[in-house]
Amino acid sequence: MKKFTIKGVLDGFRSSVPQPVKPDQEIVENLRPEHFQVKKTFRHGFPHQPTAVAFDPVQRLLAIGTKSGSLRILGRPGVDAHVRHEGCTAVVQLQFLINEGALVSATADDTLHLWNFRQKIPQVVQSLKFQRERITCIHLPLQSKWLYVGTERGNIHVLHIETFVLSGYVINWNKAIEVSRKTHPGAVVHLSDNPLDLSKMLIGYESGQMVFWDLKTKNAEYRCHSDVPLKSISWHHEGKQFMCSHTDGSLATWTVRQVKPTNITHPHAKTTKDGEPEPCKPIQKVEWKLSRSGEAYVIFSGGLAYDTTGRTPSITVIHGKTTTVLEMEHNVIDFITLCENPWTSDYQDPYAVVVLLQNDLVVIDLLTPGFPCFENPYPMDIHESPVTCCAYFADCPSDLVPAFYSVGSKSQKKTGFSEKDWPISGGEWSSSSSGYNEIILTGHADGSIKFWDASAGTLQVLYKLKTAKLFEKGRTRSIDSEEDPLAIQLIFLCPESRKLAIAGSGRHVVLFKFKKVESMSEVVTLEISLTADPAKEIESSSDHDSPAGNTSGSSETKNNESNQPLKVKTGLQKRAAGFQATLVCLTIANSGEQAENITALSLNSSYGLMAYGNESGVVIIDIVQKISLIVLNTADIGGNTDPCQRVLRSPKRQDELKRENEDKARSPSTDQMNGMCMLPVTRRSTVVVGGSGCGEKGDNADSNSCSPCGNTGDGGCNSESSGGPSTSGVCIPRSGVQNTVNSGDDDIAGSNANSRKSLTIEARQSRAQGIRKLQKCLSTTTNHYELDSSSLNNFPTTSLLSSHRNTEIRGYSSTTPQASFNYQNILSNTRQYNSFDKYDSSFQRSRSSSMSSLENITTETISCLTFADSYTKKSDTSPVPTLWIGTSLGSIQTVIFNTPARGERHAHPVVVSTCNGSTFKLKGCILSMFFLDCNGALIPYSYESWKDDSMESKERNRSQGKCNSRTSSPSTNTQVATGEGFEDRQFVVLASEKQARVVALPSQNCQYRQQLAESHIVIKAEITSLKDNVCLVCYISNGHIATYSLPSLRPLIDVDFLPLIDLSFQTTKHGIVDPMLSIWGHQLFVNGDTDQIAKTLCFSNRGHGLYLSSPTEIQKFSVSSQFCGELTEMMGDLFTGHDMPEPPKESFFKGLFGGGSRSLDREELFGESSGRASRTVAKHIPGPNAATENMRERVTTATGEVNVAHQMVLERGEKLSQLEERTGRMMSEAEGFSQSAHGLMLKYKDKKWYQL
Repeated sequence: MKKFTIKGVLDGFRSSVPQPVKPDQEIVENLRPEHFQVKKTFRHGFPHQPTAVAFDPVQRLLAIGTKSGSLRILGRPGVDAHVRHEGCTAVVQLQFLINEGALVSATADDTLHLWNFRQKIPQVVQSLKFQRERITCIHLPLQSKWLYVGTERGNIHVLHIETFVLSGYVINWNKAIEVSRKTHPGAVVHLSDNPLDLSKMLIGYESGQMVFWDLKTKNAEYRCHSDVPLKSISWHHEGKQFMCSHTDGSLATWTVRQVKPTNITHPHAKTTKDGEPEPCKPIQKVEWKLSRSGEAYVIFSGGLAYDTTGRTPSITVIHGKTTTVLEMEHNVIDFITLCENPWTSDYQDPYAVVVLLQNDLVVIDLLTPGFPCFENPYPMDIHESPVTCCAYFADCPSDLVPAFYSVGSKSQKKTGFSEKDWPISGGEWSSSSSGYNEIILTGHADGSIKFWDASAGTLQVLYKLKTAKLFEKGRTRSIDSEEDPLAIQLIFLCPESRKLAIAGSGRHVVLFKFKKVESMSEVVTLEISLTADPAKEIESSSDHDSPAGNTSGSSETKNNESNQPLKVKTGLQKRAAGFQATLVCLTIANSGEQAENITALSLNSSYGLMAYGNESGVVIIDIVQKISLIVLNTADIGGNTDPCQRVLRSPKRQDELKRENEDKARSPSTDQMNGMCMLPVTRRSTVVVGGSGCGEKGDNADSNSCSPCGNTGDGGCNSESSGGPSTSGVCIPRSGVQNTVNSGDDDIAGSNANSRKSLTIEARQSRAQGIRKLQKCLSTTTNHYELDSSSLNNFPTTSLLSSHRNTEIRGYSSTTPQASFNYQNILSNTRQYNSFDKYDSSFQRSRSSSMSSLENITTETISCLTFADSYTKKSDTSPVPTLWIGTSLGSIQTVIFNTPARGERHAHPVVVSTCNGSTFKLKGCILSMFFLDCNGALIPYSYESWKDDSMESKERNRSQGKCNSRTSSPSTNTQVATGEGFEDRQFVVLASEKQARVVALPSQNCQYRQQLAESHIVIKAEITSLKDNVCLVCYISNGHIATYSLPSLRPLIDVDFLPLIDLSFQTTKHGIVDPMLSIWGHQLFVNGDTDQIAKTLCFSNRGHGLYLSSPTEIQKFSVSSQFCGELTEMMGDLFTGHDMPEPPKESFFKGLFGGGSRSLDREELFGESSGRASRTVAKHIPGPNAATENMRERVTTATGEVNVAHQMVLERGEKLSQLEERTGRMMSEAEGFSQSAHGLMLKYKDKKWYQL
């Protein structure tokens, strides 16, 4: 029940007074569901866990299959297609239909798939699943329509490619082996035709049995057997010899129709004392190729000795009498020798070797001495170090890509590569620019950051930044994890000012500034503690005079070295061109404790401020003066007063245990009624200068989700600002910041002991940088509210000072009376609230073991930070610089800044106020906060344009006064406040894991609300621009992507896109043992670590997005139907028309003596005459477009028949025309004959017979 207060009655009277009502102006929202289509666009990176590879020598395309069922087809740069098998089963083998635009894949579920890639996106035409036998080997002869399929049982089946129907022709294992053999030969590991006689097929079994099978007679022509298990076979092009590789590291050369091998060698084995070769690793694969010059190439993988050399994966090339071992960085999966001639019966002319490694793709140049590698044009090194976070910038400034490329090309000079062109050059691709640039930033576990150009559907590395160079090499790993302390966790880039901030696993934050030229500079280092210890502050009062931004005493340094695994290099250091570090912030903790990971990071170049936070609190850094301004604890943010949400840190100190015992008898409900946890009642030395509370909240805000956090008590700061003269105060937040600066202002270091205990405004005015005098970042603030003593009860960690000081903020001038206070008393009389410990009174105040009590095992963490020019009070007439802080428990607090003029920025401090901010509360973790103008358009962040340091100093100084800020929109500035009322000028969009709210500012009224998820949570929520409008796009844990119109939050689409299980490779479950459930041996697992997924899933402008689809690949997607419609045009063509090379011509003598190649009519052998295979052997599965294909075939057939009929009609018409012409000619001839006869008759009509 709501508590009755006099203040509430007064507020009710105030709210009952009629206010000028804003005219209903409906904001036009143009986005409709038809404008959205969620679709995966481009995939970049190395195929994760590859299992198979194939190459089309005519089309020059490379296909790679993976363990997850993915299939990538690669050609020239820009030609890259990705498809996936249904069921996500591993790809076992791949086989191109050479120069036909088709590919056969065999998967681990014993299914054959026929892919057609004559269109830009490959599609499955049809499939065939074997039901009784497992597929181990497939072989398709060149220009053949019949595929040989070997199985684990040793049988060979024949499949017709076009119809995907099995032939009745089967080679059974028991007929292939000798009658005298009593054991099974094993699985089929090799199938191939004799290069000279296509009617003879060589079958290799796992046990070492080899059979020369005659396809016409259906008998084994001859058999041979090896005592060592067989791995692979390769033919000599003349068809008289073949070479085998075995599991003992040996190579055996066999001559056809000979029982014993001609030669057996162990290429890498040394002879032992007994005369036997030392044991070697298996040779997994061997290929025997010849060039027209007569030089032979024997290429194989493996075969090294089991000693130290055998531990390195390798490819061996035997060229003539020279043996070259090429060591690989990863395990060899497979390799293919690229040849100019696809015909096996002729000289192949090898020119390169494609080696598929576990984590890389290597192409070796065989025609250059030393066998160098080709430089890979594909972005295959995304995973060079594991990706830990990503940032995506679509439609970024056009000068960024050239700038990053220029500095990257200077530092990335690669040598030792082949000078020849990349041999995988199939397909066609023309760079169809989308009209804007795209940049992707990837943070890695080794502390490096890679900048990628992602424009026009490609991915090209521009620049690589290594943060490890900033620290000493003798770093240690984190105490509680195996993660490298240099691992990048958060990235914040301001593209316009080219300032970059990163947060790492070592609890460090580094600020970079972009410079085109190298320089010599020293990095300023700040050691900041986000967890305060009041008892320690009182005991070690001698440290209180250490100013912020200066070197502290050495007593703390030793204690903190063990907690901070990184040590910054000191002194002048040479900085390469590009991003150069200017500031390093090291987060330290109390002795014996480990600082928490940094969870939020933000930067504003216009304000010159940076903020970051973790589980303990948030710190605001002045990046211009390079000092820390203020530290806020999570307990202070949002007025969180729920004791069940506060958890203790273990181990506890004695004074903490004492306070805890005093609190045990108190009821949590009692604590909550007072608006704060129960404290020992102490008197504070304060001066009351008015009746208005600080921290004004919106009375009309939504009571469910947008209500202020401090409304539970009658001491809340919710009163309206009075009309009296405005006053100014000084807020001193309780914080625990210890700053250690390696380079700073020395004139601040001098202070006396008296200034620690009694601090007055006069003393601070006597110093030019008074805000930096206070140890623990006690910063001056301005307050435009009148203060009363009741308002102070809701701010247990904030004390107020008043002084004679004229302060001007955004045009407000105020004066306050003088007061003094004892700093040490404030520290001793204020309870410590700065740490959110993990094992607190959730189990000490309530001993319930129910699941509801287990939900309280949560720690409030800073989850979102946003700088913006905004309104914090209802009476604000113009926006002020603010920082909006969101936490994991849904609290939102604002911090206000008063920044000096740009010319005085280095000399005067930034004034920070935490009393004037607004407070809101949502359900779930705060994910994002954005600002819209009164017309619903996005208000971009303010920024300071980047200036080249190489400019003339005069010109640079002249341009420093300018600030190209996109914050102010025309519609925002047109609103003018009146004396009686005012209109809202902004909307703030607040998105959490569960809800979204649109709050009008400065009235703080909740205009729109939307439940984003019920039983699930939102993992990522961002605003994206689309068709000159903005919308909220969310990725939910059920795998759906949902979009909402703004500002009305009207649902637009909700489609199933990406199951969360597909991203589970990034998550780790953290187990927390419940002290109550441990009695029954139960263990509670907190929800999977979706934070890591959120770090690698990004939304950007124009509806673009990306996510880490595997540890080695980045998948881009789009929610824009317009872009999805244009996607096909941006993709490259896989199949292009090429003439098939002519087969080798037989010489006269070979043809005379029968030594040439012999053809084979496979249709006669495997066609209808051979019968049909049993239906139980395999099941035919039509492709997804089978109905369409059948209809197309029928239409094609009907069209063909119509064309034939039409042709026959035309031919008949031509014949009839010819007949008509002949008839007319005969008629004319007959008429002429008739006339001649008639004339002759008339001539002789009247003559007598004797006159003739």
